[in-house]
Amino acid sequence: MTAPNTETLKPKQHFEILDGLRGVAALAIVFFHFMEIVYPPNENFIAHGFLAVDFFFCLSGFVIAYAYHDRIGKMKLSDFFKLRLIRLHPLVVFGSVLGVLAFLFDPFGGHPETYDTGKLILIVLASVFLIPFPVMADRYFNLFGLNAPGWSLFWEYVANILYALFLYKLSRRSLFLLTVLAAAGICFVSQRAGGSLMGGWSGETFWDGCARISYSFLAGMFIYRSNWIIKSKLGFVGLSVLLLLTFFMPFSNWNWLTEPFVVLIYFPLLIVMGAGATLKQGLKRLCIFLGKISYPLYMTHYAVMWMFAHYYTKYKPAAGQLALIMITGTILLLGIAYLTMVLYDTPIRKYLTERSKKA
Repeated sequence: MTAPNTETLKPKQHFEILDGLRGVAALAIVFFHFMEIVYPPNENFIAHGFLAVDFFFCLSGFVIAYAYHDRIGKMKLSDFFKLRLIRLHPLVVFGSVLGVLAFLFDPFGGHPETYDTGKLILIVLASVFLIPFPVMADRYFNLFGLNAPGWSLFWEYVANILYALFLYKLSRRSLFLLTVLAAAGICFVSQRAGGSLMGGWSGETFWDGCARISYSFLAGMFIYRSNWIIKSKLGFVGLSVLLLLTFFMPFSNWNWLTEPFVVLIYFPLLIVMGAGATLKQGLKRLCIFLGKISYPLYMTHYAVMWMFAHYYTKYKPAAGQLALIMITGTILLLGIAYLTMVLYDTPIRKYLTERSKKA
């Protein structure tokens, strides 16, 4: 490992390979959600796709520390929170709107008539304002029944708030000790849950989400604060393969060991390597695109998942049909995410940013 020089960490420098890896992780989690609806974990070839969320959390800690460590002390707290809200919340709202529309007009089922208007309004408001509200029994008591991925955004907001209040002030030693403590939390959660780190999305597993973001976000911060970079020639393709291998790990009795290993050591190592890898010019545009599309894809895909689940329950399509549906569905979701990004998210964020600057 080598410490990067001043040029390496210029504020305007962009880690395109890390952006690309975020996009790969987003695609993996979309395919994982398709597969988990149909197959039990031991028959799911991408059974560990849910670990993409832990990769997101670790990358987020690194990126937030990189973007704000040198300037957050000179900023107003309100300015920091405005920047984060402008970056994250437009898609929280849009994902909630898609979720309620899919819930009300699902052609394959869902039974929205079983919910009275008052309860449905509360569910919508909770989704829009990211208030955990696990009351939808037919959706397995997801914290956010209309847009399930909202659970990770909730914890992302918590981490951002804590970062602005005190985490950025911590010495490297204190940050290391806190990260070690959080690592113990990951091991505890894994053991308590029978060897799996899949929790955090439901009311019953709420605090698992806290453990998952606590370690990964702090580890990402610690990587930046330690100036850890491994120079390598693996590039985007090589690192993508290494990342995908974790999602394709078999679901086995060894999960209690393999899952914590991936989260505690392997993902931070990938980020350290990704920050120092060399990107071939021909892949730069792909990495930038994958980075940009990752968050819109993550926040808009789950409305389709509920409809797919009802379709599968109703029609029980054969394996060949399922493969075609999943591949076509993923491409369709990429298109929806792209349109969302171009027609909604980018213009809204640009407008809000300009208004914020004027204010």
